Amino acid sequence: MTTLIAPTGGLDTVPKLLARNAIKYRDKPAYREKEFGIWQSWSWAEVEDEVKALALGLLALGLNAGDHVAIIGRNRPALYWSMVAAQMVGAVPVPLYQDAVAEEMAYVLDHCGARFVIAEDQEQVDKVLEIQEKLTGLEQIIYYDTRGMRKYDHTALHAYKDVQAEGRAAHERLEPELAQRLQGQDYDTVCVMLYTSGTTGRPKGVVLSNRNIIEASRTSSGFDNLNVGDSVLAYLPMAWVGDFIFSVGQCYWTGFCVACPESPETMQSDLKEIGPSYFFAPPRFFESLLTTVMIRMEDASKGKQRMFKYFMALAKDVGGKLLDGKPVSTMDRLKYRLGEFLVYGPLKNQLGMTRVRIGYTAGEAIGPEIFDFYRSLGINLKQLYGQTEASVYVTVQPDGEVRADTVGVPAPGVEIRIGDNGEVYYRSASTFVEYYKNPKSTAETKDADGWVATGDAGYFEEGTGHLKIIDRAKDVGKMADGSLFAPKYVENKLKFYPNILEVVLFGANSDKCVAFINIDLAAVGNWAERNNVGYASYQELAGHQKVLDMVQSHVEEVNAGLANDPTLYGCQVHRFLILHKELDPDDGEMTRTRKVRRRIIDEKYHDLIEALNSGAHEISTKTEVMYEDGRKGSISATLEIRDAQVFAREAKAA
Repeated sequence: MTTLIAPTGGLDTVPKLLARNAIKYRDKPAYREKEFGIWQSWSWAEVEDEVKALALGLLALGLNAGDHVAIIGRNRPALYWSMVAAQMVGAVPVPLYQDAVAEEMAYVLDHCGARFVIAEDQEQVDKVLEIQEKLTGLEQIIYYDTRGMRKYDHTALHAYKDVQAEGRAAHERLEPELAQRLQGQDYDTVCVMLYTSGTTGRPKGVVLSNRNIIEASRTSSGFDNLNVGDSVLAYLPMAWVGDFIFSVGQCYWTGFCVACPESPETMQSDLKEIGPSYFFAPPRFFESLLTTVMIRMEDASKGKQRMFKYFMALAKDVGGKLLDGKPVSTMDRLKYRLGEFLVYGPLKNQLGMTRVRIGYTAGEAIGPEIFDFYRSLGINLKQLYGQTEASVYVTVQPDGEVRADTVGVPAPGVEIRIGDNGEVYYRSASTFVEYYKNPKSTAETKDADGWVATGDAGYFEEGTGHLKIIDRAKDVGKMADGSLFAPKYVENKLKFYPNILEVVLFGANSDKCVAFINIDLAAVGNWAERNNVGYASYQELAGHQKVLDMVQSHVEEVNAGLANDPTLYGCQVHRFLILHKELDPDDGEMTRTRKVRRRIIDEKYHDLIEALNSGAHEISTKTEVMYEDGRKGSISATLEIRDAQVFAREAKAA
């Protein structure tokens, strides 16, 4: 069994951290939000006042200790305060994905038995009201944005500001009860419940205690020297564990400032304006940003293109060395400084990363070229490996030991072991309490000694102690000839190409691998524009012969590399097709965190998989889709199936 860690200085709950910050960092900025084009700021003292007023208002509405409060909306300070206000009264906040359709929300709201919902606006309220009859436990709905809400039945519908006003008016009567509730909380009190993405079935409610969240925040903040002077842009889904750790856990532990963009569409410009020192983004964000840079350079003058290529070649050679403190010649240092003035500095400013001191990416593998590009600019981009059940952190990369092909060493306070079947196991003080209402899955995932099965296969690299993740353990299999089948490894190699957005590989127990591919509409669309290729839709562009040729060249390049891999040579892609639609969470094909649901893909596109394996060169298909307004329709298409060149191991070696 793991030894329980005692709280530091009595700071054993998030509300106690807030109380400390309101005194210690009283006038320092805690949260910022851009609304109507203007940045608004709240100090820690103001945040405490906002949170406390809402907590008292929730008490007045009858929220009980142990109740679940669903939080739905985009990143906004008021919604983060809602989570802490719920914690103050002893309730459990349950953030939901804002882009989830009503049916998805129905499962989570019903499963956790939410009595209260705090929603951002009319859109989210409407989704909840649509499924209200299915939710026997739901009693009260609170909304933040009042636009469009006037003609609703307000019997159980309340404006956020009104709830706060009632809390402030009744503070003398309610404060003793609030104090009693706070007194009854400790390190093992539930802090938050976050639902997994549900790649293989229904999402599971991961119960995380104050111990889990605060220990993860404390150790990770110490590892990267995060402090009150740092700032972060909160733009990733509030229902994701990483956002909760960055925007609540680490924010409350260190006292740094969280800035919320005006909208998803303005995120990039808001990033540039706020200039955070601490930044997280999934690999796809960094890939898309680099694609945008390269597209713009295509339209630049010949002189600018030559200057960009020269200094980026220099940065590729010496940028990473300078970042890691390795020796670089005086002449190269001088050239790099000139490059900083002419290219790197302006580029980082345009990307919004001028002040980034610590950058992280995780979730999927990032292409080595993309990873090295950002580090060559002097951006300290690192990888981490984590899970919801770990309160994010399983491994991290120490400064000076950052590489694209590993996920680093065990995070502070984390133990890792590799099982006999290659599966990665970990345990720490940040390990989750349980899956809500699911003792069977809890027992299958976490044993009596606290070891958690990640479901991922990996190994420790000899000499460095760095962990390498191969694939999901359940997805790793064998080809018919006995060679290893690791689909994610190959999928990630193909996704390193900016023209390819998503890949799904099939081949377990087969004599060949076949693949579905989604093109990246932005990248391929720009290529089409520059090459005078006309198209009217994604489907038309995906079926264009030149696009198929381009994707085939990428597939064959990856095959050539795999042929030289003694372990994964059998995973070369023999045949592929470009899907007629993008895989979409609304169609159930991906999770809200954009992880492929393989079982659903297998069932939904069974006819396409059969055609790939049969030797056919085209197939007609019809696919049901869901539109943004909730209506269902269908897309029909005839897809071309391409054969890709595969390489013999002996020929490649020769």
